[in-house]
Amino acid sequence: MNFKVTPNNLTRLEKIFGEAKYELRFEKGTFNSGYCVLEHKKVVVINKFLNLEGRINTLLDILSTMALDETLLTPESLKLYRQIVDNRNAANAADAAATDNTDDTSIPPSPEQPSEN
Repeated sequence: MNFKVTPNNLTRLEKIFGEAKYELRFEKGTFNSGYCVLEHKKVVVINKFLNLEGRINTLLDILSTMALDETLLTPESLKLYRQIVDNRNAANAADAAATDNTDDTSIPPSPEQPSEN
């Protein structure tokens, strides 16, 4: 998905979390991945030191892995959410196809070693 890095697109992504009843917080912390998701409390904490591109990419990563209640989303947000999920599924399918092409049938058999008499 070619997602432009603009403040408006960041707002659109933040809106999806709000509509899905997730609290989105930008705070400092020791995040290995740049974020932390607390599923039981419906809280997503993003590293506040990330730049605009980092925030957008982080939110895209989180949304692509979460199963949100689509009935809570407005039609505009639902369309964007489905594009994000479909893009992830397409990327996963492409990765799976790439690993399937590396099976042993594509490697020619080695010539047999001559036997010693």
